[in-house]
Amino acid sequence: MKFFFIKTSLFCLIFALLLHFVFIFASEAEEGKSCLSLSDAVKRALENNPKTKAALFQAEASRSRITQARSGLLPQIYLNETFNRTTNPMWAFGTKLNQGNIARSDFDPAGLNNPDDINNFITSVTIDWTVFDGGQTWIGLKQAKLENEAAFLMMERTREEVIGQAATAYFGLILAEEHLDLIRQILDAARAHSNMAKSRFENGLTVKSDFLRAQVRVSELEQELFSAESNVLIAKAMLCSVMGLSQCNSFETTTRLDEEAGTEEQIDKLVETALANRKDLRQLLFQEYMAEEEVSKSLAGHLPSLHLIGNYEVNSEAFSDTADNYMVGAIMRFNLYSGQRISGKTMEARALLEKIRAIKHELELGINVQIRQAYYQAKSSWKRIQVARESILQAEENLRIIRKRYENGLLTIVNLMDAESALKQSRTNHLKSLHDYNISTTQLQLATGTINDSWQ
Repeated sequence: MKFFFIKTSLFCLIFALLLHFVFIFASEAEEGKSCLSLSDAVKRALENNPKTKAALFQAEASRSRITQARSGLLPQIYLNETFNRTTNPMWAFGTKLNQGNIARSDFDPAGLNNPDDINNFITSVTIDWTVFDGGQTWIGLKQAKLENEAAFLMMERTREEVIGQAATAYFGLILAEEHLDLIRQILDAARAHSNMAKSRFENGLTVKSDFLRAQVRVSELEQELFSAESNVLIAKAMLCSVMGLSQCNSFETTTRLDEEAGTEEQIDKLVETALANRKDLRQLLFQEYMAEEEVSKSLAGHLPSLHLIGNYEVNSEAFSDTADNYMVGAIMRFNLYSGQRISGKTMEARALLEKIRAIKHELELGINVQIRQAYYQAKSSWKRIQVARESILQAEENLRIIRKRYENGLLTIVNLMDAESALKQSRTNHLKSLHDYNISTTQLQLATGTINDSWQ
């Protein structure tokens, strides 16, 4: 009896320890699975998506070009160090002269005609300042500022597109998860009906074909379950890709598909809002300004330019005895003939200007279509939601009646499975309508340029 008590106590202790470890592992697994809302997904996408990073670096590069363009207004100063060794009569005499080492013996004709080799180190500071170039430098600076504005607008538009991509991927994951839950529910019901058909067959209340048909239905739903599980994993991978994550950690979605009514704003008003807010359209407007400035810049090439130059240098043979000198001057250039190079630039600039205007007009037409497409799709999806909701209620009632009649032997398993399929289709249509509605409203906000970081 005592041995039995010890053995029972030991078994209880081991069982308690196993329960403790199971509880710990379950808690760790639950803690490892984080919650991810739509706003969290959008935030991560904006922080990590490669598109947003590329757009940010592009904006920084354009900002640097402003500094480069502004430098053209300032003098350019260079420090030069030059070494040469020569026996050229003219350069050898000139080198001695620059070094301040000319002696009477250097005027000997024999020495002048056949000089010894001579070294020379030249340390010089040169200045080149373009005072006037017909306004080309000022125009270049203005273009750089316009380009920076355009790059900033494209960065903002890229962020909007990433928000739209994150929302679309998130809604796709929700649809996949909801569809998986639906398949599981329908599969559980089909298994219950299969067990019912088996029991009725064993009791002689139905034919074997009913039981086999029920088993086939279960097999079909199990295959759908495998596909639905794969769709969830694929949708999760797509969302993680938008969020800039190469590997997906375990997380649960918390935001559900929205059923609230969409905007009642008139479609013409939405188009007007888009034309005022779309960052990519405004970016093209800045590009048009830049192209107009390029035309002016090419015409400025016909004007004269004025440059101030200066040079201060120190000459020495071995950095011991040195002599210095300076030179200042001005240069004016006026192009009398360029082989129509300048005129060709002007024609090119005007052609590119017309190209940008055509692209801008094309985008305006495209925005009009995008808004109308998203608007009508949202309206259509909202109406489908209402119809699908009513259809679900009718399909549920139909299934209840048919199940009752099947249990009473008044209908076959085929009738029951048809009712199941009708309910499954109604719920699937409802989920698809909700998904399409949320996607359409997202696209509508993206098309109008009103989507932002806090959008949910």
